[in-house]
Amino acid sequence: MAYEPCQEALATLYTYLDGELTPDKRARVQQHLDDCGPCFEAFGFEAELKSVIARKCQEQVPASLRERVAEALRAEGAST
Repeated sequence: MAYEPCQEALATLYTYLDGELTPDKRARVQQHLDDCGPCFEAFGFEAELKSVIARKCQEQVPASLRERVAEALRAEGAST
């Protein structure tokens, strides 16, 4: 039955995509993805979604906002 390997693979979805698995665990998940079409599709969708979000969230913060945040942090640090 493929249920348990699928459950394990899907449970590690984000740690796999973020490269946070041990080499052994990554190899096991990769082998499962190579053999399991439904899990491969789920990982593919999530990888593409993560990529789109990363591309769209690269706007530069205005200098005035950065300075206001830094000022607020300095003020907070001074009051503690």
